Amino acid sequence: MFREIHKSGTPKFHKKNYSEKYQTNCQYTKKAKMNAYSGSVKLLDNKHIKIPKLGTLRIKGYNKEIFRDKKDIRIGTVTISKDPCNRYFISLQLGSDTPFVNKKIKTESSIGIDLNTDNFLTTSNNIVVDNPRFYRKMKKRLSKEQRTLSRRMNRAKKEHRKLRESKNYQKQRLLVSKLNTKIRNQRNEFLNVLSTKLINSHDLIVAEELRSSNMLKNHALAMSISDVGWRTFLNMLAYKADLYGRKFLTIDPKNTTQTCSNCGHILSGADKLTLADRQWTCPICHKYHLRDHNTAINILNKGLAHQ
Repeated sequence: MFREIHKSGTPKFHKKNYSEKYQTNCQYTKKAKMNAYSGSVKLLDNKHIKIPKLGTLRIKGYNKEIFRDKKDIRIGTVTISKDPCNRYFISLQLGSDTPFVNKKIKTESSIGIDLNTDNFLTTSNNIVVDNPRFYRKMKKRLSKEQRTLSRRMNRAKKEHRKLRESKNYQKQRLLVSKLNTKIRNQRNEFLNVLSTKLINSHDLIVAEELRSSNMLKNHALAMSISDVGWRTFLNMLAYKADLYGRKFLTIDPKNTTQTCSNCGHILSGADKLTLADRQWTCPICHKYHLRDHNTAINILNKGLAHQ
């Protein structure tokens, strides 16, 4: 987030609804030493950055440790954006001849994870992570504020006033945007912390391939699936595994729920589990199973077999 101190020239922002974006590239002269302090976009100190057309801007919230420890960082594309909550952000594309992070030490540990709506996930070592349900907790208040927003929009249109010039509408729009942003930020922080913890603790992480589009057709589960953020979570695991030298696999989930992880028997016919069956006993080896824990073990075994 930044506050403008000095403005020189007028950048052309690309608008989409109430979001705006402006991009520029950092240019270096032939004689200049290429680093974060010598280009057309450059850091002046820990609190200020200089950008063409915008001049000097006051900034906060960036990772000072990155620039302190590395002297060869180059700035590439720079994106200045405004979100629907009227907050401004600067995103810097950075380059370096040396890695930004170090590879993690081997843990000799592998884990399978079963994603489900009852809880967020269950691991093959029987650790259950609860589903925080951020949207559901905020749904009642959000629905109320959205109804107010709709009334103010209809009133403004009836009176032939432009929505961008209607103060009451804009005040309510900002409130709804802040609530949606709060839900999104809470979810992203939860997913980031959990994915980083898994990457730090295990050399191999195996999950099932998601078929969210098919699951969303089930109206009873659609809200829970949209709220939980599975796709974002798996994407985080994928890029963090690549970044830190771990291995992340997704496998076909076929029969992972219906298979006994102890003897390999696959349930069928009248024995086949339904969504309501959360625990069961294998009719062949008589092993008692918690449904999600058993599925996570099968997911791990499939991942180990595909290595």
